[in-house]
Amino acid sequence: MDLPEKLTVLSLEQATVLPYLTYRLAADGARVVRVEHPVYGDPNRKVGQPFRPDEPDMCSYFFAINAGKEAVTLNLKDPRGRKLLHDLITGLGVDVFATNQLPKNYEPLGIAYEQLRAVKPDLIWVGLTGFGPDSNEAAYDPILQARGGLMGLTGEPDGPPQVAGIPLPDMGTSEHAYGQVMRALYKRAVTGEGSRIDVAMIDSTVSWLAQPITMARTFGVEMTRRGNTHEFFAPVSVYPTRDGYVYLAVGNDIQWHRLLAVPGFEGLADPAYETNAGRIADVSRLNDRLAEVTRGVGTDQLLAALRDARIPVARVQTVAEVCDDPAVAPKLLRSTDPRTGFEVTLAPPPVMTEHLEASGRTLSFPPRLGEHNRAIYGDELGIGADGLDELKKEGVV
Repeated sequence: MDLPEKLTVLSLEQATVLPYLTYRLAADGARVVRVEHPVYGDPNRKVGQPFRPDEPDMCSYFFAINAGKEAVTLNLKDPRGRKLLHDLITGLGVDVFATNQLPKNYEPLGIAYEQLRAVKPDLIWVGLTGFGPDSNEAAYDPILQARGGLMGLTGEPDGPPQVAGIPLPDMGTSEHAYGQVMRALYKRAVTGEGSRIDVAMIDSTVSWLAQPITMARTFGVEMTRRGNTHEFFAPVSVYPTRDGYVYLAVGNDIQWHRLLAVPGFEGLADPAYETNAGRIADVSRLNDRLAEVTRGVGTDQLLAALRDARIPVARVQTVAEVCDDPAVAPKLLRSTDPRTGFEVTLAPPPVMTEHLEASGRTLSFPPRLGEHNRAIYGDELGIGADGLDELKKEGVV
């Protein structure tokens, strides 16, 4: 079941970690209103290519995780801006307030939990930080990948640490916060009480190190970079084909014997390889021998043969190929600009929602900076046109 239609999220957000959380909530059917500074806005608005030359605040990088939202501007350094924030929370009936500001800015901007709980006692307050509510250390995703151990586990054994291809600490923190929001909504439904939620990117990132931490601290085994191979199973790696690459994963001895029964692979039979331990002990030579076999076979032919033998295997696909994959293509989302007809393709959520199904898997176009000021401040909060123009002139909105 989707979120209640009247659920409203007010988010003082920028960059990726919080906008991805609210994107997930928008996909669930929540009303999401993002709050930005009237002059500077979200820096990600200016990252990538502008979709129109005359709209420098609407660049490609911003589109991916901001569809389905509304946007207002607000200068929270001005007392009138902080008063307007309170009016938004009460006037819109905000259920969830979220921010990824540094904690040192909470009280000066009037967004600390205690300050906003005084305005709406059952408010669910969410703060996403790099290193917790007691730290003001700046944090970008690669910083967390480095400090949180992910880079130390990524790359070739004899090469430098590598950053992952997507911002895992950002998006992992968003997903962990999503779960906490669901928990808080349940608590409020049962008790009527609000909640304070703090999620630190370092905690989220390190929580993924389940095997490495236990192996290191309990068994004295340091897991480190292994390229495409696996620490405990073989053969598991990327192998070349005549026209591309496949990832092959043999997870047990039964699968190994199935592989040997596939025409062309029988030459890999060796008493030393009868068990996984034996294959791990000679993994480099085994992978070289296996690659010699796969290199002479077309990708489609190899995939068909290995799947028939029930060997886990996949084509190594580009993002463009992923979009065309029959398991993915029907689930892609779309967003169309009502002004220009420009259409954006968006990644689907991890679980398709009733809200998206009902909308034909579409979301409203990513909002322009302050696009909904008049509708929200004027129509919903009752600020007259003259009053709103004055607030804009004085830099409050």
